Amino acid sequence: MFYLWVQKCVYTRPEVRVIEKNTAAEHAYDNKRYIEMTVDKYGKMLFRICFSLVNDYYDAEDALQETFIKLMTKAPRFTDEEHEKAWLIRVATNLCKNMIRFRKNNNRLSLDEITEVGIKEEDSEIFDAIMRLPAKYKIVMDLHYIEGYTASEIAQITGVNADAVRKRLQTARNKLKTELEN
Repeated sequence: MFYLWVQKCVYTRPEVRVIEKNTAAEHAYDNKRYIEMTVDKYGKMLFRICFSLVNDYYDAEDALQETFIKLMTKAPRFTDEEHEKAWLIRVATNLCKNMIRFRKNNNRLSLDEITEVGIKEEDSEIFDAIMRLPAKYKIVMDLHYIEGYTASEIAQITGVNADAVRKRLQTARNKLKTELEN
């Protein structure tokens, strides 16, 4: 698959001349290694973010797969690891929002597979409460409390104001507190 993708890129771009198969195969191998390393490095984090947004194991897997396909096809240049991570989070979040929009317009049932994501039974009540929050609160909660980002870093990733991120965190905490007390 990777060789075909590289071959397509090489032969369809007019400014690039046809290269030998050895070079294309070597490039494909390097590209495959890069994708594997990226999946190993960011896969679990991106899956958690996707799952927290779409609330469905299989949709989260699909969004994760689409995120890495976009990484392969777009092949963006990153300035550093944080830029790469932010790009992946942004793409995954946008794909999840598209899935939610599609699901809203097309009725279907979703499966609840909390145990497969690794949620402990004693934490399931908190997790359920977080899953009932609107998406804009779930993403900031996950990025802040699970991934350890600051409000200003979350603002850069999500494209909203840092004050809005802090307000969303405060609102989400208050909503969770109220719901868990009831």
